[in-house]
Amino acid sequence: MSETTESARQVVIIGGNAAGAACATRLRRLDETVSIKIFEQGPVVSYATCGLPYYVGGVIPERSQLLVVTPAWLRDVFAIEVYTSHRVEKIDRSRKKLLVRNLTGGETLEVDYEALVLAPGSKPAIPQIPGIDLPQVFVLRTLTDAERLRRFVEERPIDRAAILGGGFIGIEMAENFLRRGFQVSLIERLPQLMPLMDAEMVSPLEEHLRSKGVDIHLETELVRIQTAAGEKLLLVCNDGSELTADILLVAAGARPDTDLAVACGLELGELGGIRVSDSMRTSDPAIWAVGDAVEVRHWVTGEWCLPMLAGPSARQGRVAAENIVGRPTRFRGCQLTHIVGFFELTLASTGATEKQLRRCGLAYRKSYTVSPHHATYYPGAERMTTKLLFEPTTGRLLGAQIVGGQGVDRRIDVLALAIQQRATVFDLEEGEFAYAPQFGSTRDPINIAGSAAANILRGDSAYAYWDEWWEMPEKDRPVVVDVRNPPERAQFAVPGTLFIPLPELRARLAELPRDREIWVHCAVGQRGYYASRILKQNGFAVKNLSGGITSFRMLPKKKQKH
Repeated sequence: MSETTESARQVVIIGGNAAGAACATRLRRLDETVSIKIFEQGPVVSYATCGLPYYVGGVIPERSQLLVVTPAWLRDVFAIEVYTSHRVEKIDRSRKKLLVRNLTGGETLEVDYEALVLAPGSKPAIPQIPGIDLPQVFVLRTLTDAERLRRFVEERPIDRAAILGGGFIGIEMAENFLRRGFQVSLIERLPQLMPLMDAEMVSPLEEHLRSKGVDIHLETELVRIQTAAGEKLLLVCNDGSELTADILLVAAGARPDTDLAVACGLELGELGGIRVSDSMRTSDPAIWAVGDAVEVRHWVTGEWCLPMLAGPSARQGRVAAENIVGRPTRFRGCQLTHIVGFFELTLASTGATEKQLRRCGLAYRKSYTVSPHHATYYPGAERMTTKLLFEPTTGRLLGAQIVGGQGVDRRIDVLALAIQQRATVFDLEEGEFAYAPQFGSTRDPINIAGSAAANILRGDSAYAYWDEWWEMPEKDRPVVVDVRNPPERAQFAVPGTLFIPLPELRARLAELPRDREIWVHCAVGQRGYYASRILKQNGFAVKNLSGGITSFRMLPKKKQKH
């Protein structure tokens, strides 16, 4: 299909949230003469979807605070015609006409278009299980969903809330239900929470949830919902367990809303989203599609993906607008940069995960580092653990994940830009960042992460990983030496490891075998690196366990107990 177009005179946009609104306003800034209409089936044109859990929890007290723009503002500032509570029921591609129903009055109208933009968003994934339609069962995808849920929790006596799904919405709603004083149960069918991240980087979240009293059920499927005494719900799981709750939130993911696209014969992709080119054009040259309903290429792996993130959706809307007015522009792809918080803990990711790289068969190396978010001598320093994934030859950054307290947001944004710029771990090592003791350190966590990865590629230090140790037969395992201080060792130690504090290492080299590989570890990796340099230069075959005891404690519990 052609990737060039003359500026259309009549543009219709279906869907008015992040992608649709961004497209409409960009169109107007580029062309004062084009006719722009938005049809939105909901009662408002654009609202902050990501704020819905915090509105339900009362952190955002007023509904009006979620409204991004209003129809009146779009009309007065951008001369855009907005029709809320209007549902497009049919697209006639041959005649370039839409059949639109007014959901308030019931009448239908026929609307012409020269260029059509589909921004219908996504729908919640609803498991087909008995009882899913009970009145105490909710989803959270739209502002209307949030209003209904908030009314329910404010008007009813609720002791326990259950959540089905451990992704973004599930974690954020667990926090907000706790804020309202509810006991919380969380059911996730996968063996980990936050499946878009690697398992070990999510384990601190699981631990933190449990510390707040959340009852977590991993590798568990809900098979039936029924009513119990006092209008409570009885949740029956596939392992035979039964949970009771006053309310159930279904947060089991989302799927692209492709009903209109399917009905009018547009091509879909392998993941079920609308297939688009990098100009956001569909298989019909007069129709573009943007936002949660489309598939795009992953920036690192090249795979098709369904980002369902507000930032990429807004960028796609701008790209579509520019192509509609005849300015060739390309959407470069998405690297799935995201962040989630649960009280004091923050998790963030950008680029490819280790799971993705393995699935794609792409070669990579990895490193773990643990650093304070600002100078430790200044009060309040909080640690973050950073996982870098990088090419084994060039050191090009492929992905990054961080879990910790303050400062995670700032570092993941830097790493996201580094990935877009095809930066290497050597660039991270040399990066120059703003420093004052309350903001950072002379060597920022990004510098430290870059240096650890660069040391691997230079051969200054060979790294090992606790998951490798766990997978080895016990008879084949290397000698593991703990080089921490005695008080640290007394608090927690891995069974079967030798203990030689780092200051004593040079004097006790004779205690170590020269015919076996030695793996060393400290608390976070730095002293382990020092120990590995001492041993290597004394002729030992040595590796440093990346991330030290911290990364061991991030392993799934079943591995830690092995």
